[in-house]
This record gives sequence, structure tokens and C-alpha cells, in this order.
Amino acid sequence: MKETRISASDQSDARASQAMPGDDEIDLMELAHALWRGKWLIAIAALLALIAGAYYAFGMAESRYESSAKLTLEMRTNQVVDIESVMSGVSTETAALNTEIEIILSRRVLGKLVDELNLVDDPEFNSDLRAPSGLSQVIGTAKGLLDSGDAAEDGPPKSPRDDTVDALREALSASVQRDTYVFTIRATTGNSEKSARIVNALADLYIAEQIAVKFEATEQAVAWLSERVTELEQELREKEDTLKDARSETDLISPEALEGLNLQAKDLRDRLDEMRTRAEVVREQAERLRGLRARGERTAIVEATGDSTLRQLFRAIRDGDTDADAPAMFNQRLDAVLANMGNEADRMASQANALAESYRNLQDRIDRQSADLVRIQQMTREAETTRTLYETFLTRLKETTIQRGLQQADSRVLSDAIPGKKVAPRISLILALSLVLGLMGGAAVVLVRQFMHNTFRTAEEIEAATGLPVLGQIPKMPFKARDDLIGYLKDKPTSASAEAIRNLRTTLLLSDIDNPPKVIMSTSALPGEGKTTQSIALTQNLAGLDRRVLLIEGDIRRRTLTQYFSDVPAGGILTALSGEVPLHEVVFHDDRLGADVLMGEKSRANAADLFSSERFRDFMVRAREAYDFVIIDTPPVLVVPDARVIGQHVDAILFSVAWDRTLRAQVIAALREFESVNLRVTGIALAQIDPKGMRRYGYGGKYGAYGAYGKGYYEAG
Repeated sequence: MKETRISASDQSDARASQAMPGDDEIDLMELAHALWRGKWLIAIAALLALIAGAYYAFGMAESRYESSAKLTLEMRTNQVVDIESVMSGVSTETAALNTEIEIILSRRVLGKLVDELNLVDDPEFNSDLRAPSGLSQVIGTAKGLLDSGDAAEDGPPKSPRDDTVDALREALSASVQRDTYVFTIRATTGNSEKSARIVNALADLYIAEQIAVKFEATEQAVAWLSERVTELEQELREKEDTLKDARSETDLISPEALEGLNLQAKDLRDRLDEMRTRAEVVREQAERLRGLRARGERTAIVEATGDSTLRQLFRAIRDGDTDADAPAMFNQRLDAVLANMGNEADRMASQANALAESYRNLQDRIDRQSADLVRIQQMTREAETTRTLYETFLTRLKETTIQRGLQQADSRVLSDAIPGKKVAPRISLILALSLVLGLMGGAAVVLVRQFMHNTFRTAEEIEAATGLPVLGQIPKMPFKARDDLIGYLKDKPTSASAEAIRNLRTTLLLSDIDNPPKVIMSTSALPGEGKTTQSIALTQNLAGLDRRVLLIEGDIRRRTLTQYFSDVPAGGILTALSGEVPLHEVVFHDDRLGADVLMGEKSRANAADLFSSERFRDFMVRAREAYDFVIIDTPPVLVVPDARVIGQHVDAILFSVAWDRTLRAQVIAALREFESVNLRVTGIALAQIDPKGMRRYGYGGKYGAYGAYGKGYYEAG
């Protein structure tokens, strides 16, 4: 018996290494191939989108016509009357230009336009006048149901005029040409003449609105200036009267006279300071003389006073005059000098007091007249300011009054609108976008289907996911009843299905040239994946090599082989396991199949326990000796454990996967079941392939027996 065991971890690592590239990155080439395989789906989607776009452009879309007019902002520098401070023109800054755009499209101006053109009666702008279509009725009903809960919060409904203004706003646009003072107003409606009429009327209304705003501003300015001039005139009269009364109440002659009084006060202050200084000097001199007399310094006294009498008396005393009265006379003369000096100091002090009194009186007069002068000057300035304001406002009032009849708009029409040109539907753009969207939609469907499918469609996908080779790819065989299978294989030996089985046989036998397998087990993950069909077809193909082949029904739970064979004799695998009857008497030979068949038998014992017994082991030894090949059809791996038990006695395990049906997770789980008991799956057969489905998915020209290029080699099946 050939060794079929392998480490479970080794097989898992091999499978992981095969699948790793697809797990970590997106294969751009595979995406490109997927798009190419789905090229017909993409083309159909693009064609349908193009048809839908053409139907919309030619059958549903309403024609729209756009008309435009140009206005320019006047840059006037010379005005008839210069009243810029009262009412200036429009600024040319960007913000001001954008503000003018908003004014043009304001509800106030558009409301006047609606009234002037009576657009409330136009069904294009008043939706209430349009006959509701089926689609609009459905949309309106759905909107009503959605908005019913919020009706109380939305407030009262809009009037038809408000709705018309909103609709008109949607049909209008305005812009400023870059680096110019030119406005462009556009209207898009369903009629070329209507578009031009709306644009021209809007331009006229905008210019009239500018004049009206200026006239209103002028009237407000005249009223305000008139009131202000009256107030200033009354205020000026009151201030002039107050100033006149203030001048009559003061004795101030003029500022020059006040300046003379200040000079006079300065002269008195200087004389007063001088008199006080002289009196102080006399007193100090008298005190010095008294000190010298007390010290007996007659020489210093004579020098200090400079008196001639004292000098003569001092000489007499110094020369030793015998006159004894000389010292007494000297003292008497000194007393007289001191008395004169005291009198002089008193006189000077009296004069200083008189000067001080005069200075105080003069200073009081100066302070009083200075306060009067400041008050009168303040009153004079206030009166002059009021007079200036009065004259300025009076001038502005006269200018503004004259300006009433000279109002001009800041803008003028540069070019009137003419009947509009058709701007919608843009058929070429709609068709181009429809084609692009169709291509994108078709590609999206192809890619989503590519990413979302969780089954196997190609051998490469299986090998990448499992790490196992795909030994054969078997197309779906065209027979209705199961008992027609053997007849189909016998009658169509060169069909694509027969050739696919032949390729499977060749690959399976050459999988190990030195030790080709004799006992082959056919299994799958779930029922209905074609394993029994492959077992019978492989048996029939091996028997065609003039080999002795035994087909064993290993699925004794369901026993489906009876649906493929008729006139099945009694007895089966349980009888063979008992050893009481020779093997050649238990099996039966089917002439159409060209091989022996051992049917399953119903047993009360558990099937897994039966196949785990020594009797089954001995039976397999006898079968190896009696036949060249033994094919065992086993139950699905994920349903019962029988296949894992039988696999311990076989040389090769052929695992069937139904094309585009068996989930990837189910296949991986089934293979993991074999790994858990250290069994190595020899290879995989991709079964029940639908050639039409392969072509639908874009694989029609790529694979073997069911490929488009192989039709010449096979009979029609």
C-alpha cells in the first residue's frame, strides 16, 4: 500500500505559501483579466446606459434657452454738484461689486420683476399651474408623508408669489467679468424669447432701483439737513446773544490792554523787590556798625560809614588830642548815623508796603479780566464753530436740493439681451457621460462579482487557495437520469466529458510514476459535487485499458450506486467483509461498465467503526491482490468521518470540488479534516463545470476540454 500520510503542518504551510500573495496585495493584472473576461457585460452595461441617455436626451429632457445682457458700472469723476459727502456712488472694490450682484438677484428686485412680467401666471415658474406627471405625483406623495410630522414646525406655507420668486431665482445668474466693471446677467428658461425678456426687464429694474434708492437717499438728506440747519440757526443766534451780554458786563477793553496791565504788574513787582532788598541792606549795615562799636573797632566803623565827621573825630582820638570830649563826640555822631540808618530802613519798608498793596490790587484786576477774557474767547469760538456748521449745512442743503432732479444710476446697459441660444439638453455630453457611466457601472459589477464570489471557477484559484494540484477539470455531463451515465460514457467515448475523465486518469496515474496508485478514493466536502459520477467514469475509463477494476460503494449510509445500475444482485460489502463468501462471488460484473462493482449494504453497526475494523483491512488486502485498480466512492468529508477512516487504506485521495458552487471555506475545512488524521490529498478534480457559465464569466477560451478552441477534437455532447 502506498504511503498517503503527510504532516498536517507541512500541508498547511504549503497551502498558506500558495495563497499568501493574494492575501497581502491587490493583483492588478488579475483585475485587468477580470475586466477583460467581463468585457461583454461591460459592453452591454455601456450600451444600456447609452440607450437610457439617448432616451433622456431626445425624449424626456426639456429644452432650455439661455439669454444674457451686460451692464457696466459707471466710473464718473465729474458731478454737477459735489455732494459726495451726502450720497456717494458705488465703490469699485471686489466686495462692493459682489454686493451689486446680490442686489440684482435680491428678492426685492425679483419680486418687482415677477409683478411686472406677471410670472405668477407662468406655469414654468408657478408649479401649481403645471399638470402633475405620474413621477411628480409619487414624489409629492412621498414628500408629503415625510414632511407631515414637521408641518407644524415649518410655519405657514409660502404664497404663490414667493414660490415664483424662488423659481425665478433658480433660473437667473449674475457674475462680474474679471478685471472689469462689467456685470453679466443670464436667464435660462424653456423659451428663447422669454429668457431675453426676463433679462432685459431685470436690467431695467436694477437701474431703476439704483435711481430710486438715490432719490430716496436725497429726500432723506434734504429733510435731515433742513431740520439741522434750523437747529443750528437757532443755536447760533442764542450763542451770539450770550456773547454780547458777556462783553457788556465786563470792563475788559481788549487783550492788548490786559497785556499792558501785566507789564505794569511786572514793573511794580520789580520795584517792590528792589525796595525790600535795599531796606534789608540798610538794616544789615546798622547791625554791623553796632557790632563794631561793641568791639571798639573805630577804624572799621569809619571805613564802613564813610562819614567825614566820624573820620575827623577818629583822627583826633588817634593823634592824642587833649580834648577829652572827642570819644564822647565820636559816639554821639555814631548814634546819629545809626538813627539815620534806622529811619531810612523804616521809610523803605513803608514804601515797600505801599508798593505791595498796589501790586495786589493790580493782580486782582488782572486775574478778574483774564477770567473774563477766557470766557469770552470760549464763547466766541463756540459761536464761530456753530456759524461754520450752520454755513456748511446750509450749503449742503442747497446742493442737495438742486441734486433732486439730477439723479443718475451707477450702472448702464452695455448690451441688451437677444433671444437665447439652446444650452440644454447637451446631447453629446449626455451621451458621453452615459457611456462613461455605463462603462464604470459594468466594470463595477464585474469587479464586485469578482471580489464577492466565494467559490472556485478556475484551477489556478483552487491551487492558490489549497496548495494542491488540480488533476482534472470535468465538465457537466449532458444526461438527465443517473442510470444514463454509463450509457453516455460508452456511446460518447470521444466527447469532451470522456476526454476530461481520460485526462484525469492520466494525471492521477502519473502523479507517482514509480509507484502508481492502485487503490483510489473519491470524496468531496459535501453531497452533490460529482464524486460518484467521477468514480463511475474513472472506473469505466480504467477498465477500457483492459485492466481489472473494482468499484466499491463506500457510502453505505445512502447507497446511491443503485440509481446507476439495474439488476443489482443481493449481497455487498458486509458480505465481503465477513469472509464467508469469496470476493468474486460477492461482486457483480457490469458489461457496460466493463468492471466489477461491490455494492453497499445496510448495516446496524456504525459505518466508521466498520471501516476501522481488521476485517476491512483484510478485505482491502484481498482486493489489492485480485484487481489492478480499486475505486472507492466515499461519503462527503464534512458530513461523516467515513472518508477519513477509509483513507487510511488507499494509495491516492481524489477530492472533488463542484465548479462555482462549493464555498472556499467548505473546501478548506474538508482538507483540514484530512490533515487532522495525517492524510495527504493527492489532488483535486474540478467537477460539474458549465461551459456556458465559463464563457459567461469570460473563461470560455482558456481551459481544455470545454474550451472554445477544443471543439474540433470532440464529439458534440
